Amino acid sequence: MAEIYYSSRAPRTPEALTVSQLNEFVKRMLESSAPLQNLTVRGEISNFKNHYSGHFYFTLKDEASQLRAVMFRSAAARLKFLPEDGMKVTVRGRLSAFVRDGVYQLYCDTMEPDGVGALWVAFEQLKNKLGAEGLFSPERKRPLPKIPARIGVVTSPTGAVIRDIINVTGRRFPMARITLYPSLVQGAEAPGQLIAGLDYFNRTDSADVIIIGRGGGSFEDLWAFNDEALARTVAASRIPVISAVGHDTDFTICDFAADVRAPTPSAAAELAVPDTAELKRKITNLIAREAGILASKVHLDRQRLDALASSRALRDPIGAVEERRLLLDAATDRLRRAEATRVAVRRAGLGEIAGKLSALDPLATLSRGYAAVYRPDGALVRSVGDMHEGERVTVRTVGGEAVCTVDEVKEEIR
Repeated sequence: MAEIYYSSRAPRTPEALTVSQLNEFVKRMLESSAPLQNLTVRGEISNFKNHYSGHFYFTLKDEASQLRAVMFRSAAARLKFLPEDGMKVTVRGRLSAFVRDGVYQLYCDTMEPDGVGALWVAFEQLKNKLGAEGLFSPERKRPLPKIPARIGVVTSPTGAVIRDIINVTGRRFPMARITLYPSLVQGAEAPGQLIAGLDYFNRTDSADVIIIGRGGGSFEDLWAFNDEALARTVAASRIPVISAVGHDTDFTICDFAADVRAPTPSAAAELAVPDTAELKRKITNLIAREAGILASKVHLDRQRLDALASSRALRDPIGAVEERRLLLDAATDRLRRAEATRVAVRRAGLGEIAGKLSALDPLATLSRGYAAVYRPDGALVRSVGDMHEGERVTVRTVGGEAVCTVDEVKEEIR
């Protein structure tokens, strides 16, 4: 550190310092002050940066001032929540200077949200994150089986939870088989064991429904059920999952991710299995209803049978046949009359057409004394001008034709 000397006789300007020397001097002055090495500062986070190295860089500010701050990776890894811009926090650390930039900043060792606990902030952050992903969406939740034969339970083997589930299941539906996967329900190792239990039942397909949970406790005691990996495993389970963590007022991330949330482990068992007495009542009612429907159908069918038995077709089948025979004869007569009428109408029409054709027949005209004259080239002679003297013509009349020579042609004078 550069030292500054003054004369005892007359003041004089100290020797010049480099910028680095001055910044080092300020750094040592700050670090030599005991109060500045154990500070608690409250402020609002802004310009937060989660560096890829794991360090947190941010600014603490209030209404009038701001202070640069940093939290190194070793301290940041211990936080239960992720700091955000606008979050009000209380930090503890030491004040020092960053020689290169010539600024002083707070080096933070711990951080707590101002007004609420770190665990609660972490809970809300994870809840919002997974909710935005649709992990809690009602559309993806699976229905519970109506009559499960196998109940998988992931909880502590020594707690009251498994005893409550066994008692309730035995009372309501003793036919169900309960399989316990023992797991810690508190502490750092609990989430991994809870996940292993869910994986076991899904891998072996040894349960129709899974109950995961523990008894009551503080928010910190239930923290294992707020683990992100556990929530994702619950949501991904092929087997429906009932979450029963704590008491009625306790909520965990596991509750939101599960298909059904039960307020208590006993309630989870009631949700998982039907009540045998209620099933018997339903079956009895179903049998009675089906019997009534069957009796009504038999009654209707008997009425139809009686009506058929009393019908004339069964009482007097010969008479019915004779009646049908008479109807057939009558229909035959009508058909014959209709046929005769149709033939007569067609015959009259044919005679009319034949008369018209006969009137147009050239032979009929010849039979009345007329003859047709043809020139040698076969053309019909239509007037006297078509013939010449000495020309041979053919005269066709009834019975044949005659070949003649034209001796003289006389035209009619008008």
